[in-house]
Amino acid sequence: FRRKSNINEDKMKTACQSLLLGLCFLTVFCSWTIPRLTLRQDFQIPYMKNVSHTVLYSRGGSKILFVGGSNYVLMVDVNTDHIIENISLAANIDHLCESSSENMVTVIEELQDCLLVCGTNGEQPKCWNVYPSENNHTSKVLESVDGICISPHIYSQNSLTLVADGDLYAAAPLYKDGTSLQFRRKAGNKINMWMYDAWIAEPTFISAFFAKRIEDPINEKIYVLFREKNPDISPEADPWLSRVARVCKTDQGGPKGLLQNIWTSFLKARLVCAIPSESLYFNRLQDAFVLHSEDWRDSRVYALFSSSWNSTAVCIYSLAELDDIFESSTFKGYSDDIPNPRPGTCVNNSKSLPIHTITVIKNHPEMTDWIHPIQKHSPFYISNYNYTKIVVDRVQAADEKMYHVILLVHRILKIFLYLHICTINKKLSNNL
Repeated sequence: FRRKSNINEDKMKTACQSLLLGLCFLTVFCSWTIPRLTLRQDFQIPYMKNVSHTVLYSRGGSKILFVGGSNYVLMVDVNTDHIIENISLAANIDHLCESSSENMVTVIEELQDCLLVCGTNGEQPKCWNVYPSENNHTSKVLESVDGICISPHIYSQNSLTLVADGDLYAAAPLYKDGTSLQFRRKAGNKINMWMYDAWIAEPTFISAFFAKRIEDPINEKIYVLFREKNPDISPEADPWLSRVARVCKTDQGGPKGLLQNIWTSFLKARLVCAIPSESLYFNRLQDAFVLHSEDWRDSRVYALFSSSWNSTAVCIYSLAELDDIFESSTFKGYSDDIPNPRPGTCVNNSKSLPIHTITVIKNHPEMTDWIHPIQKHSPFYISNYNYTKIVVDRVQAADEKMYHVILLVHRILKIFLYLHICTINKKLSNNL
């Protein structure tokens, strides 16, 4: 995924992306008692140009890193720190020297047989299909599609993208002023989809991920984590709430006249990270990282939260427990019998769903029950540092134990490493 917010957070994003690159050089040396970690931090791209925004993309297992800047994409060999090629985009704008007219690359994703590169294009977002160079040939760049709702109009606007099974999902504003920010399916093999306006209020999208179910592909879902405005306007209430939403990968929208080309499987629930005994809630989701497992039920969501009293916390969620809320909770504000099939159920043809099922989704998409972390009584980790980014890696040490290495980024560009030990029976412990 790719997420953008304000200029300061973009600087933090760049730092975090550099951290992700550094993971390529992570080496773990473990004794039987105390694990030690070393991280190479001397990687530098030999490109002497100041940039206010970058996007990084690396194919799994590849030594090539793609770096997006102002109207260009660099291909960098991370083994040699060498720039292989500077790929120029043919932006249809006249005054690239003016900040409002720049074509800042905001999206680099692998979609089908090429790289989809999207940029602001002078506040008129556009995308290009890029076919990276092979065997010393020059990369090929073809104009692709209108980039509205894929790329933001201005790089500092909130947005994210996700590619899942050949389809592009994106959250980006429809309008230049940043409004009509929704999570949509925008390109690929399936039809475009969008949201019903009343479902969310002033969202900030944080992350999106795809949970693959090899044994049950019809029930595969896309999950979205975001903050939205709290409908409770009382003085003691936090102005923001953290949420998880999900949609079915097979969703094709409803019949004509009822959620046509709109998600018929959209459900959302509140994501809780708190110390319940003290009524202390970390309500502002800042970042998230998903550690996927071969069995989707064993996947873990590591979420970073902040609070109104300037503390941060990490809470860890089981994807199986998270998904169970959507399968078993009642629907907030709905008191009648739950129709069959249950609202949110994945089906082969969503256009044939009963009217009653679709109507519940349209009017009552929120779950009554909240999603709690694995550790119920308190967050996994609490700090007075103002962390903004989280990354997690799974490493097997010499003692054959699995260590989840948690990397947290501080606003002043400090990087902190913690170890989360997972025992053989998969129970989670709190060894930091």
